[in-house]
Amino acid sequence: MLQRAGFALPVADSENYTVRYASLFSLLKDLRAMGMTNPLATRSRKPLTRRFFLRAAEIYAERFSDTDGRIRATFSIIYLSGWAPHESQQKPLAPGSAKRRLSDALGVPERKIGD
Repeated sequence: MLQRAGFALPVADSENYTVRYASLFSLLKDLRAMGMTNPLATRSRKPLTRRFFLRAAEIYAERFSDTDGRIRATFSIIYLSGWAPHESQQKPLAPGSAKRRLSDALGVPERKIGD
């Protein structure tokens, strides 16, 4: 994605965080604050009922609560980094120019592809 956007030396990383909440409503409050509620332009504009949210909280608690009654939610944070291309940036080495085998660096036996 970064290369298609014209960035050089792209790097991507991710981290997962599990957060515990007192209830689904605390989780929804954080989701709204993060702008992670329904962003679809074509979503239904009809408001959901109180009954709907109470039932959703019940189901979520049944499936994702810990022994102390708190619920869990896992968030994935994705980091992307890239640079504007410049002639002074490092260039990739030519294929076959490595001075050490990857299998040696990893301490594993070398295998041919398909073995």
